[in-house]
Amino acid sequence: MTKTITKTEHLYDMLDSLLRDEGAFWNSFYEDRNKKIPFFVDSPDENLVNYVESGIISPGRVLELGCGPGRNAIYLAENGFEVDAVDLSSEGLQWAKERAAKKGVNVNFIQGNIFKMEFPHHQYDFIYDCGCFHHVPPHRRVSYLHLLNNSLKDDGHFAITCFDAEGMGMNVSDEEVYKERSMKGGLGYTLEKMRDVFAGFQELELRKMNEIIQPASVFGLPFLWAGLYKK
Repeated sequence: MTKTITKTEHLYDMLDSLLRDEGAFWNSFYEDRNKKIPFFVDSPDENLVNYVESGIISPGRVLELGCGPGRNAIYLAENGFEVDAVDLSSEGLQWAKERAAKKGVNVNFIQGNIFKMEFPHHQYDFIYDCGCFHHVPPHRRVSYLHLLNNSLKDDGHFAITCFDAEGMGMNVSDEEVYKERSMKGGLGYTLEKMRDVFAGFQELELRKMNEIIQPASVFGLPFLWAGLYKK
């Protein structure tokens, strides 16, 4: 980062530097594929499957933020969507590419920081985020909302799963993040905070995910919010 702050992005970069190195963290996280991590399963989110099967979300161009090993991106590609899937981790993306190749589907996997990338302007019908947003530091919410508004088509849809503050016991204030230089594994959101953050979108659904006992064809954990919005 620059030593002299003259732009908003310089300030954001400085605040980023106070927190952990996300790229290194996620590469280490995905190195051991046998870890007992719930979302390492190869099944799409139950809410996402419901949106597609009910026809709320129709095949079109999709951007997935923080795709990890690719289970949701691959599901969308299998169902006729054109998918761009972004993640910081080369390890996670390598796993995703192997899964996609095994299933014979085409996904455009992209390694990068979503806040340092230029996405097509108003070209996506649908943006999906499973577990990325609760790792977004408070100062980057502005960038995140700009990304959604800049990338979605008019009347496009955005869907998200993220930590419930009460279910995860992680109701950390924005001030605490910077005082302690830690997001404590991810930020939990109350119902009120979710509605505050995404007030600029039309809320179509906001509920807890259904708990799905594995193995199963879909994934769900009750300490995650499932939200669906329209621009």
